[in-house]
Amino acid sequence: MVSKPRMEFPRPFTTVDVVIFSVIDEQLQVLLVQRPKGGEEPFPGRWALPGGFVNVALDADLEACARRKLREKTGVESPYLEQLGSWGGAARDPRGWSATHVYFALIAGAQLTLTKGANAADVAWFEVDALLAKPRLAFDHAEILRAAVERLRAKVEYTSLPAFLLAEPFTLPQLQRVYETVLGRPVDKSGFRTRMLAAQFLDEAGPVEGDSRRPAMGYRLRDRAAAVVFPRTFSPRGGAD
Repeated sequence: MVSKPRMEFPRPFTTVDVVIFSVIDEQLQVLLVQRPKGGEEPFPGRWALPGGFVNVALDADLEACARRKLREKTGVESPYLEQLGSWGGAARDPRGWSATHVYFALIAGAQLTLTKGANAADVAWFEVDALLAKPRLAFDHAEILRAAVERLRAKVEYTSLPAFLLAEPFTLPQLQRVYETVLGRPVDKSGFRTRMLAAQFLDEAGPVEGDSRRPAMGYRLRDRAAAVVFPRTFSPRGGAD
């Protein structure tokens, strides 16, 4: 049997980047790593989304690469990870034609101890809206971040995604504030409570200390594998929900 000749052609760089969101100090924030300040790496000293090259010996698929990069660059293990999209082109990386596959992650970051990876000069949280107002990120990461924020805010209107941004157990008032923080507007309190309990994605965890220092019912997610989809979007505070 005669084997067909292999087609040789230039291959693009293949990377995975992760947009890691959390709510800290009642602000939607994103985790960035600072690129090395010396050597031959592009964009020295600039802040960027955590990520890196696919390793065919270690990564069974793109999601496996995303989770590995989370561990290596930040020490973060994310309980929620979703594919956002792909970006590619000849101009996005000065080293050559590259394609990146992007995920976004949701974590409870308020009490998280960050660990910078070997190739990162630093790692830190940044307030999303302030960052997007004056973006100076490496590569095309400002464009990617903007797309991730738009996706997150759109999905928050009709899903339980914000619950992944809270440490468990949490109260319903705490969950409502996270929704309002991500959306950037208030939502109706009575309608919010009704929707959360009717969706049956929460399990009672017993009384916990609430915001008013009085005991309140705590909740945990029934299933951390996927978000619940609601039949309607949220209404602003004072409107019908």
